[in-house]
Amino acid sequence: MTELITPATSTTNGTFPAETESVLRERAIRQLKKRRDFRAHLLAYVLVNAFLWLVWGVVYLAAAGPWFPWPLFPLFGWGIGLTFHAWDTYGRKPFTDEEIGRETARLRPSGFR
Repeated sequence: MTELITPATSTTNGTFPAETESVLRERAIRQLKKRRDFRAHLLAYVLVNAFLWLVWGVVYLAAAGPWFPWPLFPLFGWGIGLTFHAWDTYGRKPFTDEEIGRETARLRPSGFR
């Protein structure tokens, strides 16, 4: 989901109109939900991978000879997904009006500019 940054204009007494407060509240709630979901994802990643390494360690101690560290596969595979989730939660910037204007101008047929 993408967001749009619009310039906030305050009233004469320094407060913001009710619509702006409502939009800001919705954006804040959405961002807080994304952060909460990311923390849950991170916790699941740590707990599941710790369990997988525990299983590997028990099998390694019981087996005779070297044993391939197979938990590396889910660790790195899931880590890629976790990295993208972190980027989506903390790294993305919303679109500005200027960016949207440039893109719509670029997409408009040349005869309609």
